[in-house]
Amino acid sequence: MSASHFVPESENSAGCVPKTLVLGLGNILMGDEGVGVYTVRALEKRPLPENVECLDGGTGGFILLEPLQKAKRVILIDAAADDKPYGTVTRTTPRFARDYPPTLTAHDIGVKDLLDAFYMQGGSKEVTLYAISIDPHQPISLELSEASRTAMQSAVHQILSELRP
Repeated sequence: MSASHFVPESENSAGCVPKTLVLGLGNILMGDEGVGVYTVRALEKRPLPENVECLDGGTGGFILLEPLQKAKRVILIDAAADDKPYGTVTRTTPRFARDYPPTLTAHDIGVKDLLDAFYMQGGSKEVTLYAISIDPHQPISLELSEASRTAMQSAVHQILSELRP
């Protein structure tokens, strides 16, 4: 996991907690499974409002609980192994594990459990999930498929629109 831009409250010289955390999840060693990470990395290269922080969460699991708790709002980007056509971008606002697409890929238990723990500990922030449908049976690759690259660009544009006032 690389915390490329997220600054914890104790390290923020202005003493301000980031208002929006954009968190990309996935394993980039597994091709399309890493589409959430690739998406957050693409967002980091764009001009973002000052109140937005990006975090490459990789497959971080419960280590991500602290950044989630410190943010006012969370945008989560992850791959989904669902029945939708590959490359479909779905925006939802899940509250508990049951609100997720039927199966997220390799780290589905960790992400679902992470957000359940977040809400059980009093987390009341809005969490928006951008799920990008992938082929869970794709060969191992260090690159995204064409469908996921296109979906990533679509998700970047959608998220940028959502972040702008």
